[in-house]
This record gives sequence, structure tokens and C-alpha cells, in this order.
Amino acid sequence: MAVYTDITDSELAAFLADYDLGTLHAFKGIAEGVENSNFLVETDRARLILTLYERRVAETDLPFFIGLMSHLAQNGFPSPVPQTDRQGRNLKRLRDRPAALVSFLDGFSVREPLEVHCWQAGYGLAQLHLAAQSFSMSRTNSLGLAAWRPLFAPHAQAAEGLEQGLSARVSNDLDDLAKTWPSGLPEGVIHADLFPDNVFFLEDRFVAAIDFYFACSDMLAYDLAICLNAWCHDATGRLDLVRARAMVEGYQSLRTLSDSEVAALPALARGAAMRFFLTRLADWGAARPGALVRPKDPLEYARKLDFHRAHHAAPAAYGL
Repeated sequence: MAVYTDITDSELAAFLADYDLGTLHAFKGIAEGVENSNFLVETDRARLILTLYERRVAETDLPFFIGLMSHLAQNGFPSPVPQTDRQGRNLKRLRDRPAALVSFLDGFSVREPLEVHCWQAGYGLAQLHLAAQSFSMSRTNSLGLAAWRPLFAPHAQAAEGLEQGLSARVSNDLDDLAKTWPSGLPEGVIHADLFPDNVFFLEDRFVAAIDFYFACSDMLAYDLAICLNAWCHDATGRLDLVRARAMVEGYQSLRTLSDSEVAALPALARGAAMRFFLTRLADWGAARPGALVRPKDPLEYARKLDFHRAHHAAPAAYGL
């Protein structure tokens, strides 16, 4: 979450007038993430999150994202609930940008996940996959394998500026991934961005997931690989086996991985690290003037790529 586009009290009050959500009391920008403008909104009747969609989010994808959150909430998964105005609309415009209100969820995210959090996150991810099975809409992963080489090309020099030799290593990784990328694995709707700041806990128990604006249709095990990268590596890029095993066990407590998924997990984890390295590289130094935003360091994922490069065909190195 972040703030790229600011709004005034009067603009927000006029926006809320179309809803039966009470009178505006206060609102403030949320300075996390790099994709959209987000605000915590408080009325005399509700606490809400207002999102103005910009940057990578295509307006044509918004019905998928909004519909998915509604579907998950209706099927027992703890996700934000999109709010509808008096005309039944859950997607409107504010400051010439698509905008939506969703319910505020209680809980807290963890900065340094422990084994218990990784187990719970794995469990929550499997719960999400199962709840989304009956969702009728689909969306191609716009940041999948086919997008990685074109995304890297204009930023190869920037990668070399971050670390000598990094550009060549990434280019070689992209060649390897193109040759070894799995296919034929179970697919469905995935979150595709279930980082610790997108998961809420209460008393170390998974209670909610938020920020579904990268959700898409892809391999379910790829979603688990994204989580292993996000939750289970130390500062040097090494995968912590205790946390990795806990996450896989939590996931498999609800959905058992197939033998093919287990065998493919090293390649999927390497690809997941590549995807986030590339988007962080593209965002590095690209924050707009005046934006309330904190770009994330691409070198964190360069270190994870180093680990995956060394263990590209060893499921045991991933706690399997």
C-alpha cells in the first residue's frame, strides 16, 4: 500500500455520500507498498480501506479483483469485503482514478515471521486456494514467465549498477528458467503476493489476507513458492529450513502437494524470486516526487536468486 494521489476532506466526503456508511470522521494515507494509493477511512459507523488504483493495475482487471474478494468472503475465507453504494456499485472513480472501498480487518502483520507464523501462513494459503476453486472468473498472470525478459531488458544496466556481474547472472537465470519452467501442474486462482505485510494474525493465528491486486490464474504451487521466498529466507538469502518446513506442513494440512509439485518447487521458487527481483528493480528509484512510498530493495531478491541458483534441483533444500 502507498499514497501516490492525495485527496481532500471534501472530495472524500462527497465520495462517501453515495454510500450508507455514515459520516466521515477521519482518514489518513497508508505508506506501505508500491502499487496503489490507500487510505484508512473512519466514519461514525465503520472503519474502511479506500484504494485508488494506479500504476500496474489495469482497470479492466478490477472486476476480477473485486469479485474475488467478494467470493472469498462469501465462502468463509477472511478477506476484505468490497462495499457497494446505493446503486449497487462497488467500483467508482475519485480524482479521475478507479476507486473502491473495502472493509477494515482486525489483526497485525509480523515483520520477522517465526515458525508458527509460517505454518499459519501456509494453512491460510491453502484455505484461500480451496475457497477460490468455485470462483468463475479467471485472469492471466501478467507478471509470469513471458513477462520477465521484457521487464528486465530496460533495467539491465541498473542491475549492474547495483552490483557488478548481477546483470549477467540474472540474464543466465532467465535463460535457465525458460528451459526448466514447469507445466501441467494443478492450477487455480492464486494470491501471487502473500507477503507478511498482507497477512494478519491474532494470537499467532492466521485471521485475514489482504491486497489481492496481483491475484491471477496460475499454478497453485507457484503461490506457495512465492510465500517461501517472502517468509522463510534470512538476511543473507539462505532459506531457513525450519520455517520452510513449517510453511509446507501448514499448507499440506489442508491441501496435499502432488509428487510433480514437490519436484517442481525449486524451479518455481527460483522463478518467484526472479519475478519480485524484476519488479523491485523496475521500481527502484522510480518513486514519484511527493509520493508517500518506500521502494523495496531489489538486492534482497538478488540474494535469494543466489540461493535458488545453487539449489535449483534439490527439493530437500526447500524442506521437502
